[in-house]
Amino acid sequence: MSENKARITVEGKTIELPIRSGTIGPNVIEIGTLYKKTGIFTYDPGFTSTASCESRTTYIDGDRGVLLYRGYPIDQLAEKGDFLETCYLLLYGELPTQRQKKDFDYRVQHHNMVHEQFSRFFHGFRRDSHPMAVMVACLGAMSAFYHDSIDITDPHQRMVASIRLIAKVPTLAAMAYKYSIGQPFIYPLNSLGYAENFLHMCFSVPCEEYKVNSIFARAMDKIFILHADHEQNASTSTVRLAGSSGANPFACIAAGVACLWGPAHGGANEASLKMLEQIGSVKRIPEFIARAKDKNDPFRLMGFGHRVYKNYDPRARIMQQTCHEVLKELGIKDDPLLDIAVELEHIALNDKYFIEKKLYPNIDFYSGIILRALGFPTSMFTVLFALARSVGWVAQWKEMIEDPAQKIGRPRQLYTGVVERTYVPIKNRK
Repeated sequence: MSENKARITVEGKTIELPIRSGTIGPNVIEIGTLYKKTGIFTYDPGFTSTASCESRTTYIDGDRGVLLYRGYPIDQLAEKGDFLETCYLLLYGELPTQRQKKDFDYRVQHHNMVHEQFSRFFHGFRRDSHPMAVMVACLGAMSAFYHDSIDITDPHQRMVASIRLIAKVPTLAAMAYKYSIGQPFIYPLNSLGYAENFLHMCFSVPCEEYKVNSIFARAMDKIFILHADHEQNASTSTVRLAGSSGANPFACIAAGVACLWGPAHGGANEASLKMLEQIGSVKRIPEFIARAKDKNDPFRLMGFGHRVYKNYDPRARIMQQTCHEVLKELGIKDDPLLDIAVELEHIALNDKYFIEKKLYPNIDFYSGIILRALGFPTSMFTVLFALARSVGWVAQWKEMIEDPAQKIGRPRQLYTGVVERTYVPIKNRK
């Protein structure tokens, strides 16, 4: 390599490609002219070694177990701030002043109602529809209800759409939950905080007074902060790819929700909870550890390891503490699933097999227990993930739209199909 250049030799021809450096993280080789200069593409299934965009939003160092939102460590934001402050940070790039925070909170709180015709829209679904199916449809439908904020060339409309999404997704998520259990929809209350309001819409009923537990609301708020953004994951990349075509923001977020629904992405906390239930007892842990180490056994420990993190997931520590707080408030001193989770974590951090393979507990390991303790069914787990991630999707979409280097996404391929052949009339085919 020469200074700030990478040399590549193809069939005897050597070319130089620029090397770009970020503020932190690995350098990248800019390959935009590679095909023009050499006639070849790169091949990177899953884009695991490809930077698909330039971003100032979120940074992950998987080897060190670091997650930063706009430069701020995730643990500081979760312990000292609240979710709407994190939303402001992701959207605008800086933490708000007191005046800015008050104004932002007001705008979100006064956009949390959805169009009344949405209630009739819901009644078109089967009563046993999966809440994620409902969420995909509702997010797509928002462009029909709020078509005064879908002009992506207008900065004001982009911000209105961003505020609407952050404000209304909790209302739609709560409606999806209420519809799934046959209870009436509950209107949001402007006097309540973001997480508090969501729990109120989910668990209150018209026939009696409901007061949201402050510890539960804080736990929910932390879950939202920890899931708010996570760099260029599958669903965020989907939002950016959809947005690159000029699609309206509501359609792009709907695409992100659809991608998140995949069990390899948003369903991991549900799978982790089911695994703990399958183990059933601390006494059976050695049996399942042995199965996990057996290459011929299809059983896998869910909630361990991460596609990016090769160290302890920084979000998992916060989730573990929050899990204890919620269970203590509920008066659950001995929760079998938590006992199993704590023992599995201890093994993972000390067992040579887990250490060598870097199978550390991740956020999904504890979040499923918390959500179950709060009263949510497993079918709602991914919905809550989508609710929290909406702000990250919006921030990444907004950043992409405002990037002058942005182009419509158009990956290429390594074609291995049949080469060109001549059409044969059907009467002549054998």
